[in-house]
Amino acid sequence: MARIKGGMNARRKHNKVLKLAKGYRGARSKQYRVAKQSVMRALASSFAGRKQKKRDFRKLWIARINAAARMNGVTYSRLMYGLKLAGVDINRKMLADLAVNDAEGFTTIAELAKSKL
Repeated sequence: MARIKGGMNARRKHNKVLKLAKGYRGARSKQYRVAKQSVMRALASSFAGRKQKKRDFRKLWIARINAAARMNGVTYSRLMYGLKLAGVDINRKMLADLAVNDAEGFTTIAELAKSKL
C-alpha cells in the first residue's frame, strides 16, 4: 500500500488561516502557528462583539429616551411604567427614534404616560 502524505491538506489549512490573518502585524500574518492563535482570538472577539453591539444599542436608546423624558418632566423609569399602565406597547428603539426625530410625538406619549401615573 502506498503511503499518503498530508502535504496538500496541511498547506490548504495553513493558507486558509494565513488568509484570515492578512493585515496583521509581523509574525501574526506570516507564521502559521502565531497566525492561528491570533485568528482564533479574533474570531472569538468578533462573536462576542456581535452580542455586545446589541447591549450597546439598548444602552444608547435608554439614554436618549431618558434625556427626552426629563425634558418633559418625567424620569425614564416613570415614563416606562406609565406607558405600561397605559397599555402602550412600543419598543425602546422606536421611542428613541421618536425622541430624536419627532419631539412633538414623544411629548404626546410622555403626557399620556404621566396621566396614567
